[in-house]
Amino acid sequence: MLKPVLISACLTLALTGCYTPLPKKSTQPGTDWSEPGTLTNRAPAPAPVTTPVVAAPVRPAPAVAPVRIPPETTWISLSRWAAGQGLATPWRVAAAPTNTFAIVSPRGIFALQAGSTTALWNGMELRLGFKPQAVAGWTNLMVHTLDLQKNLAPLLTGRSETNSGQVLVLDAGHGGANFGTCSAGGGGCEKSFTLDWALRTARLLETNGWTVYLTRTNDVEVSLPARVELAEEVQADLFVSLHFNHSGGGPDPAGVETYCLTPVGMESTLTRGYPDDPAEVLPNNAFDTENLRLAARVHRELLAIAGMRDRGIRRARFQTVLRGQNRPAILIEGGFLSNAAEARRIVDPDYRQELAEAVARALVK
Repeated sequence: MLKPVLISACLTLALTGCYTPLPKKSTQPGTDWSEPGTLTNRAPAPAPVTTPVVAAPVRPAPAVAPVRIPPETTWISLSRWAAGQGLATPWRVAAAPTNTFAIVSPRGIFALQAGSTTALWNGMELRLGFKPQAVAGWTNLMVHTLDLQKNLAPLLTGRSETNSGQVLVLDAGHGGANFGTCSAGGGGCEKSFTLDWALRTARLLETNGWTVYLTRTNDVEVSLPARVELAEEVQADLFVSLHFNHSGGGPDPAGVETYCLTPVGMESTLTRGYPDDPAEVLPNNAFDTENLRLAARVHRELLAIAGMRDRGIRRARFQTVLRGQNRPAILIEGGFLSNAAEARRIVDPDYRQELAEAVARALVK
């Protein structure tokens, strides 16, 4: 298996930063910035959790050109690419059951295996767009150019940074008549748990100098376009949507998933029956690199929660709250309410506090 092989070789990366945890306390929710599905006849400005900021002029989204790669350069030797990036030559860490190669940079270790879209970044699961191909007597890998551009390069050669004072929109999924999924063991539904998670996270970030806006602060339904519009109105630097998961029948999975928008030219990890056109260019594709770096930071901290299972950093196009964002944006599935054992954890306020602290740590560092 890929993960056991890589874990023994992973680097421990030092992360610096200052984080001030808050004591757990109850929150009295305020008034929502928008009535359900309404974009008119509302208060002139949304109410932030912390001190309001002066809205900056609307910044145009960067242009996103369709990806067109000549056929002869679609697949590139991983060794050749690494050399071009000034990285060490990848080495084969396993030959069975599949050929697995690791590539190292000062940021960490990226491991890929022939014939599989499952990869690991510093031990965390990540889904590639294309299956790498083994060549030259199994001594090297050919990797798709889009994966090199959109998955390997952002993590191996770049750095993700956020700073206190930034503006974040926290989106508590569902609300009102939209219950989301309900706990397999009783005790409540997704709409209540996501709101509590968002309120706890907002308090922590406010203490560390952030300005946080919530798409809802009580149990009302807010349309998906309205959630996107709020981020545009307040000129948010980041957008994070909070959800809990459901298996949809069949196997009974557990664990955390972190989603960002699928890059142009790739198929999504998950479609849920929605159309998935790889050629579609969406506004948030202008932030592919930042999306992945943000997702990796948050996913890493979520996995630090005791007993949390890793279901990977994934890609999707159907999530309306991500598609139109003109800023880095991710969606977190913080566990499966359809799984009885995991549902018991989610119902527990102490666990939701752990989730809030994990998100806050990822942003404050």
